[in-house]
Amino acid sequence: MLTEKLLFVLALLLFVAVLAGKAAYRLGAPALLLFLGVGMLFGYNDFIPFHAVEVAQFVGMVALCIILFSGGMDTKFSDIRPVLPQGVVMATLGVILTAFIVGGFIYILAPYLGVEMTMPFALLLAATMSSTDSASVFSILRTKKQGLQQNLRPLLELESGSNDPMAYILTVVLVGIVADGAALNLGSAIGKFIIQMVLGAAFGYGFGRATVWVLNHIRIRSNASLYSVLLLACAFFTFSFTTLAYGNGYLAVYIAGLVVGNLRIEHRNMLRTFFDSFTWLLQIVLFLGLGLLVEVQDLLSPDVLIMGVGIGVFMIFVARPVATLISLAPFREFTAKSRIYVSWVGLRGAVPIIFALYPITEGIEGADYLFNVVFLVTIISLVVQGTTVSGMANWLNLSFKERESTFKFTVPDQISSEFSEIEVNGAMLKKGCTLRNISLPGHTLVVMVYRGGQYFVPKGDTELKKGDKLLVVSDNNDELISKVEEMGIENIIQMN
Repeated sequence: MLTEKLLFVLALLLFVAVLAGKAAYRLGAPALLLFLGVGMLFGYNDFIPFHAVEVAQFVGMVALCIILFSGGMDTKFSDIRPVLPQGVVMATLGVILTAFIVGGFIYILAPYLGVEMTMPFALLLAATMSSTDSASVFSILRTKKQGLQQNLRPLLELESGSNDPMAYILTVVLVGIVADGAALNLGSAIGKFIIQMVLGAAFGYGFGRATVWVLNHIRIRSNASLYSVLLLACAFFTFSFTTLAYGNGYLAVYIAGLVVGNLRIEHRNMLRTFFDSFTWLLQIVLFLGLGLLVEVQDLLSPDVLIMGVGIGVFMIFVARPVATLISLAPFREFTAKSRIYVSWVGLRGAVPIIFALYPITEGIEGADYLFNVVFLVTIISLVVQGTTVSGMANWLNLSFKERESTFKFTVPDQISSEFSEIEVNGAMLKKGCTLRNISLPGHTLVVMVYRGGQYFVPKGDTELKKGDKLLVVSDNNDELISKVEEMGIENIIQMN
């Protein structure tokens, strides 16, 4: 009976969480915030008792592994290439600056609240919150369907997907210092960081290429759905092997996902659908579990409440902006508005809470207090920053409405030709209004036209009108893009 009751509770939690996610979309709030709220609601006064810190930490590790891998798969390298240096600096220097700025603030604030705190403990508390959360950033930016100027969206996704390793290393080093009472060995810490990052990047790229080879050469003719299981195994293997080899597993899975997502693989569309659904499931389970783990009355105690609110406000309005401005100072191509927006989208989410579990499992004195403060700061970040991601972009005039494809279909993986959607303008019709009058590259065909709510297959003598949407297939997409750009068409929606 106990098993059936647990399954019933899990089903109820998932159902309520999905409804909360739908409500969050309508209210403009982060869905992950409401998932966390549902967990806190059901955990209030131990309505659903859950205190297994080790289980929550393991679930968090698995969830973060898949979230980063899936995020890498969905990121086009062509999008992040222009902002690669900026993203790397934000993911390393930005995290370090945030940790030390916030750590200094905590150390100064603690005595005024009657809290005894050493400098290493203050730095540990800050380190757990020093990275932006990939789950929050990925879900919010991609759910909003809002375009951002100056490559801000790929920059923010690259930063959030690659800055967890730096925060993880800082947390682990500081946990060891606080637990053992040893002094900080700066040389050892820097050496450990370099080794973890180099091995993480190398193993991530290597296992990513190996995963692509495995998917394309192992023929599973009996059941194509097993490719999803195979890819899942490759992601877990990449993380675990890299970690056991003293590399950074989180960086490795993100880079592996990036490699897999940017090379041609078998059953790409099915795999992306599976990982998207699985990622959402893990995010829901993770945030529900973390919500069940916290005691609401502990968050409302004066020392936690004042410390959490103080850190939350300081991080949003001081630490994150200062770290962003210093990190992006060498890159002159960003406007002041862009820098302000990057500093604003410094969301905290599941990752800081997961890292805050490490001191608890190590038995560090004051670990419960640290966890409660981090949890409260996360809620403040999701409420203040998470609900204003779209509004801030509009206020700074950095957003534009993303064009959605008129032609809704999935291109089979076996088709190497590329499908694109272009809109007819006046320049295209200068030589004539029929399809045969339009100058298109060789090996390019217009296969369908959309006009006034109607779809039809065109012929050579079909008369085109300004505003028609054309579905074009080409064996040389670069030549097609170059040709239509000559006609003044800049927004080309690529279907593949």
